[in-house]
Amino acid sequence: MQLSNTSQYAIRILAYITDKKDLGLINATQLAEALYIPYKFLTKIMAELVKADLVESIRGRDGGYKLSKSASEIMVDDILNLFNDSIKDEQCVLGIGFCNGLCKCALHDQWMEPKLLMQRMFRESSLEDIAGVGCKI
Repeated sequence: MQLSNTSQYAIRILAYITDKKDLGLINATQLAEALYIPYKFLTKIMAELVKADLVESIRGRDGGYKLSKSASEIMVDDILNLFNDSIKDEQCVLGIGFCNGLCKCALHDQWMEPKLLMQRMFRESSLEDIAGVGCKI
């Protein structure tokens, strides 16, 4: 299971903003350069994050982005849901579509425990929890 590029970038962007909150506003150019994200793609993601009220956009010469609420209030699952990338209960790990106990794929039983653990991790991990933890963002 791999997250889409959009979700990966969104999580990295928000973790970076959280990690660098002491710097104040961070503009799109800084984000694109620091995170190696194509500028046009980054601005599209930022528009979605602003629309979802996860990020606040300040216009002007000294403008930029900041979180619109506390990092402890923004969960990884909120970001994944925004981009329709969360792990659905009956989503098949093999990509076959609908998969449950009655109509299951070859890996269904083995996938259940890791899937539940991942869903829980996404639900319970906030930006505050993940920002600044690793050397890579």
